[in-house]
Amino acid sequence: MSEMTRISPPSPDPELRARAAVPVLPVLPDAAQIEPAASEPTQPAQPSAEAPVPLGKATLYMAAASIIALSQSISMGFVSANIPQLAGDIHATTLQATWVMAAFYAPRASMPLMLIKIRNQFGLRPFAELGILAFVFASILNLYVDDLHSAVVVSFISGCAAAPLSSLAFLYMMEHVPQKYRLSLSLSGALTMIMLGRSLARVLLPTLTNSFGWVGVSEMQLGMAMLSLALVYLLPLTPRPLEKVLAPLDFVSFFLLAAGFGGVTVSFLFGPYDYWTQTPWLGALLAVAVACIATAVAIELNRKDPLIDMAWVLSPPILHLSATLLIFRIALSEQTAGVVGMFRALGLVPAQEQMLFAIITGSMLLGGVVCAIWNKAERAPLFHAIALILIASGAWMDSSSTILTRPEQMYVSQAMIGFASLLFLPPAMAQGLMAAFAKGPNYLLSFVIVFLATQSLGGIIGSGLFRSLLVRFSALHSADLSAQIAPGNAQLSGTLNALAAQYGTTITDSAMRSAGAISQVASSVSLQATVLAYDDMFRLIAWLSIAALAALLLHLGWRRGYARWGAPARTA
Repeated sequence: MSEMTRISPPSPDPELRARAAVPVLPVLPDAAQIEPAASEPTQPAQPSAEAPVPLGKATLYMAAASIIALSQSISMGFVSANIPQLAGDIHATTLQATWVMAAFYAPRASMPLMLIKIRNQFGLRPFAELGILAFVFASILNLYVDDLHSAVVVSFISGCAAAPLSSLAFLYMMEHVPQKYRLSLSLSGALTMIMLGRSLARVLLPTLTNSFGWVGVSEMQLGMAMLSLALVYLLPLTPRPLEKVLAPLDFVSFFLLAAGFGGVTVSFLFGPYDYWTQTPWLGALLAVAVACIATAVAIELNRKDPLIDMAWVLSPPILHLSATLLIFRIALSEQTAGVVGMFRALGLVPAQEQMLFAIITGSMLLGGVVCAIWNKAERAPLFHAIALILIASGAWMDSSSTILTRPEQMYVSQAMIGFASLLFLPPAMAQGLMAAFAKGPNYLLSFVIVFLATQSLGGIIGSGLFRSLLVRFSALHSADLSAQIAPGNAQLSGTLNALAAQYGTTITDSAMRSAGAISQVASSVSLQATVLAYDDMFRLIAWLSIAALAALLLHLGWRRGYARWGAPARTA
C-alpha cells in the first residue's frame, strides 16, 4: 500500500507534462484490482479523471492529434518525395536540391530535447500555441520559395517548426483517454499517424504536382497547418504545474548535439552521391560531428543534473534497445530507399507508384490498429518476431526483380513490410518508456535522445548505407556485364547490327548508327547492373532481418533458461 501512495499522487502533476504518465499509468488499474475493497483512496482518483469526459470529447482530441501528426509527417514526406520536381521549380540540379532535404532533417533529431524542457518550464499552452504558429509561418514562407538559397533557409525553418508537432500529437492523443489505454491505443495511434505521412505524401504528390506544381504542395501544407492551428486553440490541453528546469549548460550540450546530429545527417545524405572516398569535406564534416557528440557526452557525464543521463543511456539494456531500433530502421530502408530508388532508375514516374503507396499506407494503418488493440509490454517480443519475419519475407520476394518489374509485382511484399513497420515500433517505444520511468520521470529526456537518435538519425544512416553499398554492387555488376560484351563477342555483333538497322530510317550515316547502337547497349548494361545491385541489397536486408530474428530468439531462450536454472544455480 505504501508503494501505491508513493506512485499515485504524482500522476496528475509533473509526470503527465511530457508523456511522462504513459508507462506509469497502467500500474494504477492493476493496483486497484489487487485491493478492490481496501483501495478507497485510489478508486475515486480514477473516476474523477475519467467520468467528466464523454467519449465524443476524447475522440475529438484524438482526431486533432491525427491531423497535427499528419501535418508534420506529410510535410516531411513531401520534402523527401519531391526533390526532382522541386529541383526544376527552383532551377537547381537534383544533387543541389538535396540540400533542401538536409536542411529540413538536420534539426529534427535535436530540437525536441530542448523543447521538452521549454514546455516544462513555460507551460503546455504557450508551447502548443507558439509551436503551431511557427509551423504556420514556415508554411506561408514555402509559398515564396523561388530559388535554391531561399528553399534551403525555409526548409530549415520548417524542420525546426515541425519538431514540436510530434510532441503535440502525443499529448493530444493521450488527453482524456483512460489510463489503461494509453500504452496501447494512444501510443500506437500517435506513432501510426507520424509514420504514415511519408507513404501518404507519395500518394497525394502526383495529383498535386501535376495539377498545381510545387505551389499546390505548399498550399496543402499551409491548409493543414491552419487547421492544426484552429484545433490547438479550440481544444486546449490540460495545464500542468510549471517547473524551473533549464540550466545554462543545457544550451551548451544542446548546441553540441544539434551540430553533431546535423553533421551526421548531411554526411549520410550526400555520401552516396558525392561518394565518401572522393569528397574530402564529407569526412571532415563527419569527424567534426563525432567530436561535437563526444564533447556533449563528456559534459553530460560530469554534470550533477544532466540534460541526458549518459550513464543510463550507455547501460546494457538501453544499448540493447538502441541496437534493436537501429537495426529496424536499417531494415526498413528496403522500402524507403530501395524500392523507390529502383523505380526511379527504371524510369517510372510518381504517378505510376500511387497505387503501391496507397497499399503501403493501408497496410500501415492495419498494423497500427493491431498494435492499438493488442499492444502490451509482454507481447513486444512476439510482435518483433512477426515484424522481422514479414520484413525478411518481403525483401526476399523483391530480390528477384528485373528491368521489367513494375509496382504491381510488389504490392504484396511492400504491404508486408509496411504492416511490419507499425507492428515493430509501438511495442519498442512502450518498452523504452517503461524502462525510463522505472528509473524516474526525469529519465524521459534520456529516452527521447535514444529514440530520436535511432529513428531520425537511424533512418538517414540506414538510407545512406543502403545507397552507398548499392553504388559498390552496381560497379561490380557493371564490370562483370561489360566483360561479357567484349568486342569479339559474336552475339554482341548481331545485337549491334540489329540495333543499328533500327536507326536506318532516321540516320543515314553508318558510323552514327553504330555509335547509337553501342550507346543503347551501354545504357542497357548500366540499367541491368543497377537492378542486379538492388536485388543484392534486398537479399542483404532479408539476411539482416533473419539474423536479427535469430538473435531475438536466442536472447529470449537465454532469458528463460536463466530465469529457470540460473538463479537456483547461483544460490546453490
